[in-house]
Amino acid sequence: MFKNYLKIAIRNLYKNKIYSVINLVGLSAGITCCLLITLYVRHELSYDKFQEKGDRIARVIMEYNMGGNINKGNYTGTKVGPAFKKNFPEVEDFVKMMGSQQIVRYNDKLFTEKRFVFVDSNFFDVFSFRLLGGNPKTALASPNSVVLSQTVAKKYFGLENPIGKTIRVSGAGTDYLVAGIVEDCPANSQIKYNFIASFSSLSFAKGELTYWNANYTTYLLLKDKDAVRSLQPKIRAFMRNEMKGEFTGSDYLTYILEPFMDVHLYSEYPGFEMNGSITYIYIVGAVALLILIIACFTFINLCTAKSVERAKEIGIRKVAGAFKRQVFWQFIGESGLLVLLSASLSFILACLLLPAFNGLMGREISVSDLSSPALIAAGALIIVCISFLAGAYPAFILSAFQPVKVLKGAFKNTGSGLLLRRSLFVFQFIISVFLIISAFIVQKQLDFFQNEKLGFTKELVIILPADQRIIKKLALLKTELKQDPDIRYVSLADFEPCNIMGGYSMYNPEMPPGKVFSVFAGTVDQEYLKACDIGIVAGSDLSDQDIKDVSNEDYTKNYFHFILNESAAKQMGWNPEEAIGKKMFMDESRPGVVKAVVKDFHFSSLHNPIQPLILIPGTYGNILLLKTAGKDLSKTIPHIEKVWKTIAPHRPFEYSFLDENYKAMYKSEIRLGKAMNIFTALAITLALMGLFGLSSYTIQQRTKEIGILKVLGAPLQYIVSRLSGQFIRMVIIAVIISVPLAWWAMNSWLQDFSYHIELNAWYFIIPGIIAVLLSLLTVGVKAVKAASENPVKNLRVD
Repeated sequence: MFKNYLKIAIRNLYKNKIYSVINLVGLSAGITCCLLITLYVRHELSYDKFQEKGDRIARVIMEYNMGGNINKGNYTGTKVGPAFKKNFPEVEDFVKMMGSQQIVRYNDKLFTEKRFVFVDSNFFDVFSFRLLGGNPKTALASPNSVVLSQTVAKKYFGLENPIGKTIRVSGAGTDYLVAGIVEDCPANSQIKYNFIASFSSLSFAKGELTYWNANYTTYLLLKDKDAVRSLQPKIRAFMRNEMKGEFTGSDYLTYILEPFMDVHLYSEYPGFEMNGSITYIYIVGAVALLILIIACFTFINLCTAKSVERAKEIGIRKVAGAFKRQVFWQFIGESGLLVLLSASLSFILACLLLPAFNGLMGREISVSDLSSPALIAAGALIIVCISFLAGAYPAFILSAFQPVKVLKGAFKNTGSGLLLRRSLFVFQFIISVFLIISAFIVQKQLDFFQNEKLGFTKELVIILPADQRIIKKLALLKTELKQDPDIRYVSLADFEPCNIMGGYSMYNPEMPPGKVFSVFAGTVDQEYLKACDIGIVAGSDLSDQDIKDVSNEDYTKNYFHFILNESAAKQMGWNPEEAIGKKMFMDESRPGVVKAVVKDFHFSSLHNPIQPLILIPGTYGNILLLKTAGKDLSKTIPHIEKVWKTIAPHRPFEYSFLDENYKAMYKSEIRLGKAMNIFTALAITLALMGLFGLSSYTIQQRTKEIGILKVLGAPLQYIVSRLSGQFIRMVIIAVIISVPLAWWAMNSWLQDFSYHIELNAWYFIIPGIIAVLLSLLTVGVKAVKAASENPVKNLRVD
């Protein structure tokens, strides 16, 4: 019996090649998409699950209010961990960490390493990273000791045993003893490392413990996984007592605990890599589900439509003595065979497409994840469900009809299943139009990121690293670089203009005692404003003398000429002109005067509103900004490299462009945009394939009607509009339903940005028109072909 059913199923698949291909391709594409996104979602949800004590670890977030500005961030001073362990019995231990970028040399090998992490000596007691060599208790107990990842050990030492050998950190800086080898950092870990060095190696970490100078991340190991909730109010009360006398009015300093396992998807504060987002997980998960639904509905629609043509076959089988259950299982089996073929093809496609998908989503998902028992079980459930959904309806309907009526063709001429097919069709296009609108708006917001006036010029600015050895030769370096006329300005600074993160307090003598304002700040030199093309509203730019005024060996003699942005001047109660010449202090130790007020510019992500900012003249920094004319970068870059290798041979020549770095700030949004474009294209393609199949079937059913219309003299346009009209009306209904849904979803998403596009009617009209035109083209091709047939031939059709 099974063999007979299999033969019939294969025969029917071969007989209806177009419908079989549409079903196979559509379902395969839908399941493949669902598989890949399921792998991604599963990977994101698995973050840090390998940490044995992960449910007892909390990350400490610093929150402080100065002058009405509330600031929060993943940074703490050195005192937080020791103070909390001493005063709260809930705290078992703590670990301080600091990520950095270092120059590492071993013999003739010289590299810039971006994942160089300083940690407390108990790091391996708190976190579950396995040492492959060395003692986890003592590996980080001494200053200038370091543990290498497996990959890094091979990179520098090859097949040698690196333990006991030394590497030089920061060019010609300090020698570090290799004390251990640790397994490579898992892809689903928020703590990323290549080098793990002892925290005691940091010279500025050996001073007095302080809540300020917040440059570190602190993790607490709690005795109980539920202690976060009870500990939080105690921390607020403790900090009020600790900071008594340091703050007045509403100013305060406190700390917030984030459960370690929630950081990757739920925290707005990045750590050692950019966080994921539970919102984006919901978005891509919903997109995967919607695409699978479209593919399934196309499959179900075509199966129910084509089953009508088999009414006589079923009637004959029933006359021959077939039972209702045999007919039922025949349809289920045929659906199951096609779904099984689609699922098998999907698995192969998922394996082939996984590397490209990893590149799109920025993850390292392994092909072996496809063989997980949970995924296999979910796949089997999908196969069973789709098979029953596609086969059950025609099986129930056809097997229930009386053989006599079926053999007379009564069933073929009824509208049975029409409401179901139309409902599924409209729902498909609701999803498709919703995705088109969403992708359109996401792309518009991404364009807004790139084209929004930032208040500085990001194009043609080259970024180079800086350190103390480079700064000592800065004058020579500037002179040599400017030998190329294409290089107009060379500036030393703390931060790029799109990512200024330093935090300070400021006040002026006119303010009440103890009153301060919290501001963002960064150190710059006299060429920074010109290099970044930042406009001055009032006052004048920094001069060479201003830089000399803060270069005294005795820092108490330094006098600063500050540059404020408009928001900082406004916070101080000044308009730009009034601010010029006003005396003020930065953190008490930096007296000075306001020399200029610049236009507000976006010095952080467009997710955030513009905050008060002060640019501080200084002789130190982390980067060099080279403003070029852009006439011939193919000659300028080699010139920079030549000068660099002469003046800074201790560092590899590495550079980036400011506009590329700015773009990298929106990696998550860019990935979402690309994914939305691909998935939307897939969704609309699947929907159109279903439309093509369904319209082909409908037109085939109306062949005799078309012949009669032609004989009666109906023009081609009338016949085409009559055939395609019902489908276009359903698409228009889908557009009308999808618009408010898309508006609500996209408006909610845009609220995450302080600066975003404004939704207007064209963002919905254009995708709607696209959907209607594509549908019209899909149906029209088949309709025109049918309407052009010889009417005599059409009238002969039974």
